[in-house]
Amino acid sequence: MKKDTPGSRRTFIKQSSLALAGFSIVPRHVLGKGFVAPSDKLNIAAVGCGGKADFNIQQAFNNGTDNIVALCDVDDRQAKKYREKFPKAPYYKDFRQMLAKEKKHIDAVIISTPDHMHYPVAMAAMQLGKHVYVEKPLAHDIWEARQLTEAAQKYKVVTQMGNQGSSGKGTRLTESIIQSGAIGDVHTVEVWTNRPVWPQGVKSPKDKGETQPVPSEVDWNLWLGTAPFREYHEAYMPFRWRGYWDFGTGSLGDMGCHFMDVPFRALKLGYPTSVECSVGQIYSDFFKEAFFDDVCPPSAAIHLKFPNTGKGSHKEISVSWYDGGIRPRLPEGCDYEKVFARVDGGLLFIGSQGILAAEIFGENPKLFPSEKFANYVLPEPKRPLVEGDTNGHQQQWVNACKKGYGTYTSSAFNEAGPLTEMVLMGNLAVRSFLYRTPREQGGFDFPGRKKLLWDGANMKITNFDVANQFVKRQYREGWS
Repeated sequence: MKKDTPGSRRTFIKQSSLALAGFSIVPRHVLGKGFVAPSDKLNIAAVGCGGKADFNIQQAFNNGTDNIVALCDVDDRQAKKYREKFPKAPYYKDFRQMLAKEKKHIDAVIISTPDHMHYPVAMAAMQLGKHVYVEKPLAHDIWEARQLTEAAQKYKVVTQMGNQGSSGKGTRLTESIIQSGAIGDVHTVEVWTNRPVWPQGVKSPKDKGETQPVPSEVDWNLWLGTAPFREYHEAYMPFRWRGYWDFGTGSLGDMGCHFMDVPFRALKLGYPTSVECSVGQIYSDFFKEAFFDDVCPPSAAIHLKFPNTGKGSHKEISVSWYDGGIRPRLPEGCDYEKVFARVDGGLLFIGSQGILAAEIFGENPKLFPSEKFANYVLPEPKRPLVEGDTNGHQQQWVNACKKGYGTYTSSAFNEAGPLTEMVLMGNLAVRSFLYRTPREQGGFDFPGRKKLLWDGANMKITNFDVANQFVKRQYREGWS
């Protein structure tokens, strides 16, 4: 299949315009204030039309400065709003058919599907030379994230992950404070969230043997996509798929790319060297532990170690994640109400000379002890600010697509890919922690409940081979 480059249509139009320049050139201001020439509009396809896609499409369309030229969703109910808004845009349920039939008219693709379908849609689009915007987390598995990172460079496309906080001023400000050395050598980072806010750590309809008729508006087989087959139940869609291992990546996948993006950038973290965790236990009866393998646990504490590439005295940086309502111990000198101001979570940087607390997206940074930093003047952000702050995340990508490969975006895959790998490493640890083998005398052994050592370059756990099955999952037949 011949590669259809995203710039070919626009290049042809511009070259044709130059050839006709001797006949007539109409100044743009004559056409009206705010006019955008058709050749300056990005032609965007959307895979996924409901939930987060609603905001992504709206921001990318930007009141008509760009075009929505194709729509795809496996659920007609989710697609209803934008099918009515863009009646001329062809509508598909299968993204493969959309890309095959509409590729000549598409410059870029927004992907807002459940996590398990991010990779196949994004890779298919990039192989056609289409720019891509992919919701967070970038992928369901570590292997997928690595593949997408490499593909972005191979196919020379503009990319963006949907962690909009990476375009916010808060991320840039907190990053600059940390890198200025205000709190000294950072050795510990604590991150927490109130997620899950959906059923998790419960018995699934699959395990209970419950099924429901598939709604007429839904193509259930396409919704399952790469995931193993199971019967339909409304408990899986929309949105609540996040808590199921086959489809989502749990609390960590939902919020990790938002909260952990800040320390990842500020401390220039690479691949972790080790990970360990513990998870919330569930008991069905007195001393009878319950295991719900289909779903993520109700809570988890995950601890990652990274080599300290800075000039500090600490050889390692510890990054810990807490979900399900668990919070870290508060260091001395911090104000409890200020640190835990946001119910949805926050983060702490603990350094040799002080502590920085911030909210999601690095917003509202606060330095402790307060009296020490009473006269501290905040530094200017080092990275360029984005017009519209977090709400400008999609348009930043759109404008970069128009300029071409190499144009800066806040969460291009060269950053978003390794960040996602860092986040998904926590899920690998959780699944290893839950892995069990039966004892002959009854009960179970849990061989994965230990510190796991990670070879980042080769994507391999070196001291517990069973864990490597969670680096790359098996796709359902027909989706390889």
